[in-house]
Amino acid sequence: MAALTYLALGDSYTIGEGIDENGRWPVQLAQALRDEAIDVAPPRIIAKTGWTTDELAAAIDAVEPLGEFDFVTLLIGVNNQYRGRALGEYRTQFAALLERAIGFARGNAGRVLVLSIPDWGVTPFAIAQQRDATRIARELDAFNAAARETCTTRDVAFVDIAPASRARGGEVDMLADDGLHPSAAMYALWTHAALPAAKAALA
Repeated sequence: MAALTYLALGDSYTIGEGIDENGRWPVQLAQALRDEAIDVAPPRIIAKTGWTTDELAAAIDAVEPLGEFDFVTLLIGVNNQYRGRALGEYRTQFAALLERAIGFARGNAGRVLVLSIPDWGVTPFAIAQQRDATRIARELDAFNAAARETCTTRDVAFVDIAPASRARGGEVDMLADDGLHPSAAMYALWTHAALPAAKAALA
């Protein structure tokens, strides 16, 4: 029997900016599923550092037809917040991306998994830039609440990794060399959080 196919959609957090390819959380998640005797192929990743929701949508347009997959993950939105884009715009564009993700999963919402946006306001990068951590947290909470609500209405699993990012996202070993993006160790925490939902999706 062929391995289950996996499509991962996102931005710098999905492509694993600043770390080795094997440290990316979608790659770690696929390996964790294989360790649980669920045969998942290495992910097809469509992601780039800096992408907003509309830029991810345009990138998907550029590579279509993508075909269909057994499992799809989506993590997008930090760059919308970083650039000061409106919450309402994010809500609309995220909903459209989620619909596309469900389509890539052969219309099966149960085979789609969304991760929340982590909180970059606790990182050394944000501190050095004298960013307002409280404001960043408030705005990201609003973005994540919109994403969670959208997922709930479509019966898509939503995994909140923001608490892990806030608890440990300022630690040196949890960061890539740029002091902003996560290390493989932080992505391992995200993988641990996402694994139960992924297993349930593929059971």
